[in-house]
Amino acid sequence: MRIGLLAGGGPKTTVDDLFSQIRAAADDGFSSAWLSQIFGWDALTALAVAGREVPGIELGTAVVPTYPRHPMVLAAQALTTSAATGGRLVLGIGLSHQIVIEGMLGLSFEKPARHMREYLSVLLPLLHGEHVQFEGETVTFRGMGSLEAPGAEPPTVLLAALAPRMLELAGSRADGTVTWMTGPATIEDHIGPSIRAAADKAGKPAPRIAVGLPVSVTADPDRAREAANETFAVYGQLPSYRAMLDKEGAANPGDVAIVGDEEAVRAGIQRVFDAGGTEFSAAVFGSGEEVARTRGLLKELAG
Repeated sequence: MRIGLLAGGGPKTTVDDLFSQIRAAADDGFSSAWLSQIFGWDALTALAVAGREVPGIELGTAVVPTYPRHPMVLAAQALTTSAATGGRLVLGIGLSHQIVIEGMLGLSFEKPARHMREYLSVLLPLLHGEHVQFEGETVTFRGMGSLEAPGAEPPTVLLAALAPRMLELAGSRADGTVTWMTGPATIEDHIGPSIRAAADKAGKPAPRIAVGLPVSVTADPDRAREAANETFAVYGQLPSYRAMLDKEGAANPGDVAIVGDEEAVRAGIQRVFDAGGTEFSAAVFGSGEEVARTRGLLKELAG
């Protein structure tokens, strides 16, 4: 199994904490470590530095919002990080949410699908060293046409995609999708068929479907689900995640968290792969003892 970890933590997490988490993930044999880009450390910068110190492990963003960064800027950052990590970067990108882009940043969130299509029209050629000039409705690039990044390998690009038009883009233009708070039934019935059909139509290889969910090995699954409902409450309110929870028949985030004893959690993760996920990333939560038990099981599965 390709098992990874979602690194990070609360507001007191330092850069050294992030590096320690990534090093521990590599030492324990996990295939990947992922950082979110929310309201804290810059994920690409942190991965570039960590990747110079920690060999082997794949390093991903889950995800970098597109609206605040012009695709030329993101391409330059991604190529720099790819070069610094020896080509181990997986660039996960996404739209973020209207409440963040408009409500907090004061940017327009109009026509998100068009924005992403136009964004990829600039980002992807630049990542591959190609010349591009683009005049779009939401994105324009009139620069020198290409980027100079000698020796940098183009990173794998995964698109956070839940809605049909975004899944079509993820399959036809990107290398796959990275999901969060999306259960296995929805992966099997909605995410997987849509993205694979788009990739097949475009003549692209089978897409990666990187699935992220909260995980806790515990003797008290009911309490763990309540803890997940509290810890991850915001994801039950944001429209895109709310839609995926509804598809899953889940009332709250705790309903898609994988919790229980070792046997139950092992079965829950296997269900993700059986549903079509190509890899799984765990957001480990719980008490100190539960975190240790969870890491032990995940390490076993990763081996």
